[in-house]
Amino acid sequence: MNATRHIVITGVSRGLGRALFEHYWQLGHKLSGCCRSSAVCQQLSSSFPERACLGVVDVSQEAEVGRWAAQALEAFGPPDLLINNAAVINANNVLWEVPVSEFSRLIDINVKGVFHVIRHFVPAMIERRNGVIVNISSGWGRSTSPQVAPYCASKFAVEGLTRALAAELPAGLAAVAVNPGVIHTEMLESCFGSMARSFPTAEAWVARAAPFFLALGPRHNGQSLDVPTA
Repeated sequence: MNATRHIVITGVSRGLGRALFEHYWQLGHKLSGCCRSSAVCQQLSSSFPERACLGVVDVSQEAEVGRWAAQALEAFGPPDLLINNAAVINANNVLWEVPVSEFSRLIDINVKGVFHVIRHFVPAMIERRNGVIVNISSGWGRSTSPQVAPYCASKFAVEGLTRALAAELPAGLAAVAVNPGVIHTEMLESCFGSMARSFPTAEAWVARAAPFFLALGPRHNGQSLDVPTA
């Protein structure tokens, strides 16, 4: 595989997605990224005017994903690495008091969004018989905690979806569910409050995570992995 890769990342406006996007761009890779904020997308386009295909996309909307994917595939071809990162978390609450609209929105982004992105990018990867799909999971996709049942449910779904996808892929490709670990992001602050500051920042995390993702290959297909802690 060429040293320069086409890397697709969803949810690049902040947190882990933003850190990965900036890190990989600095390494010289071609990046396709999306987020829901038009202002952030414009800012990223100005900061990274070359080797970047950015789209204002709500991954819960299949048509929006399709338009962005078509642009990215035309610009850079099939992705070598596809990272389904976009996700939201519910406000801390017991399950029976979670608003129906909030639960539905979370599932639409965290689960259906992964499906939409796979649907529009993976056929090109299959045609080329090469590439890695990383679906960002969570420790709460393998265990549970109170107050975040909808988020846990969505990440358990990502784990199952990834394993099933892995069984369907032809040789040369891989689908991997990855727990990024506990990182200080706005999402973590919504759960942990000020305690979130005791965990590593996304900028510190990316130094470990970025090379880990690039090292994934067909031998990892179907595995549930964790980003190394050291």
